[in-house]
Amino acid sequence: MATLCRPSVSVPEHVITMEETLDLARSHHADHPQLPLALRLIENTGVRTRHIVQPIEETLKHPGFEARNKLYEREAKSRVPAVIQRALDDAELLTTDIDVIIYVSCTGFMMPSLTAWLINEMAFDSTTRQIPIAQLGCAAGGAAINRAHDFCTAYPDANALIVACEFCSLCYQPTDLGVGSLLSNGLFGDGIAAAVVRGTGGTGVRLERNGSYLIPKTEDWIAYDVRETGFHFLLDKRVPTTMEPLAPALQDLAGMHAWDASDLDFYVIHAGGPRILDDLSKFLKVEPHAFRFSRATLTEYGNIASAVVLDALRRLFDEGVPEDGARGLLAGFGPGITAEMSLGSWQNGGRA
Repeated sequence: MATLCRPSVSVPEHVITMEETLDLARSHHADHPQLPLALRLIENTGVRTRHIVQPIEETLKHPGFEARNKLYEREAKSRVPAVIQRALDDAELLTTDIDVIIYVSCTGFMMPSLTAWLINEMAFDSTTRQIPIAQLGCAAGGAAINRAHDFCTAYPDANALIVACEFCSLCYQPTDLGVGSLLSNGLFGDGIAAAVVRGTGGTGVRLERNGSYLIPKTEDWIAYDVRETGFHFLLDKRVPTTMEPLAPALQDLAGMHAWDASDLDFYVIHAGGPRILDDLSKFLKVEPHAFRFSRATLTEYGNIASAVVLDALRRLFDEGVPEDGARGLLAGFGPGITAEMSLGSWQNGGRA
């Protein structure tokens, strides 16, 4: 079966702390009638530090959508290859061993996708398939894992490369003053992650089943309003309530596999915010400690969108390799409202 190997993760060098974020909110929005509420919500995120691709002074400027998108492309080309190379090294593979690249991002736009540039720049084979995913937001990390699983199921000897590149700071809009926008300004961070799914061999999560679930009539709860100034993030106040209907979907997927989602050995969950993790713990009947990897990502990096799931998985590897056969659940949540879910058991393997 396909095995999801250790992810490689990188965050930019510029750091902004919670205290700095709160001070900026106070100084930039001193007359905002809902400033106390926004400050309280930002504090409750539990995010202590975030990493961004530019110094905060530059981030707060808005040179226009064109300039921002050029910066996205430049930074992606500068930073992504090294992350990919570490993921390949961890999986004990070369670029020529990769059959498909699945690239996910919702914070910039390129056509052709960065996948075409990577194939040329890093000497992937010219026959390498390309699957760019641009409109699943934070759920795209889970979707990439699932599509890699599907590909390796269809082609058992194939290897898939997953790349998530998110520069959320490039979507900052100084004119968006809704409470949801102010909260987002203190929640999202920048990050890049990559991981290999090997068709045979490898150490990591042996992927066994995947599924998707969309909560009906919630497509406007998380969205982009695309304007001349770029992507304007829309976040409905009902989003934190979504774990109540999504927990049964996770249980149903596990039940189809004769597993109990409340009784697994590890959990790798998208950390959209502390309420998401708290509620999922409650409705899934799982101890809060089970989501420690996701909470650590949220605390140290903030919500890095599609890269969160891969970073949480990287932390599982770093804590110590689980026992062979340990059972786990991976899930990403995002616009739709969509859940991308997968089940797998730990495999301590090696080169096939």
